Amino acid sequence: DGLIDAYELAFRMQRDAPELLDLSGETAATLAAYGVGTPETDDYGRQCLMARRMIERGVRFVQVNYSDNSNNPRWDQHSHLERHETHARAVDRPIAALLADMKARGLLEDTLIWWGAEFGRTPFAQNRNGRDHNPKGFTAWLAGAGVKPGFAFGATDEFGYEAVDGRVHMHDMHATLLHLLGLDHTRLTYRYSGRDFRLTDVHGRVVKALVA
Repeated sequence: DGLIDAYELAFRMQRDAPELLDLSGETAATLAAYGVGTPETDDYGRQCLMARRMIERGVRFVQVNYSDNSNNPRWDQHSHLERHETHARAVDRPIAALLADMKARGLLEDTLIWWGAEFGRTPFAQNRNGRDHNPKGFTAWLAGAGVKPGFAFGATDEFGYEAVDGRVHMHDMHATLLHLLGLDHTRLTYRYSGRDFRLTDVHGRVVKALVA
């Protein structure tokens, strides 16, 4: 039965993918809003638009990446921090379009969006006007289902180096995301080396201040 299910899933994906990937039915205004056709926003814009189309068709988890590749370091600017301006322009317009489009279509009411990374950058220079990794204080944002809108939570010190108010560990973020998805993080476990582990370790807590 498992093998048959796998074949049937592969068939459905091959059947549905061509229509999903075809953007010809999107209006010129929609394509322009996402930055499709504009060199600096085209790649990320297409990914964001594809994410909306997937969600419309019932895909339950979608990941959109704007990350480094071997030829073009993006956010990982250990030098030439000024390039962050280029990368910000590449993502700001498409992600704003995705949020507006999702809201207009009623999709944001039951879709949770998390935009962020595994760490931020230091407020002091490294190498040629770059910044090193900084896991002690950085920003992520949430939008959509179950999230309290229109406010900022937490604060860093005066240098922007370390969180000093409303600290949220990544275990806390995961616990909160799982809570918003209807899952109890204390009961969701995986088995490794003969014992059960939680994805949020024993420290994760739901940040109630973020929940609507």
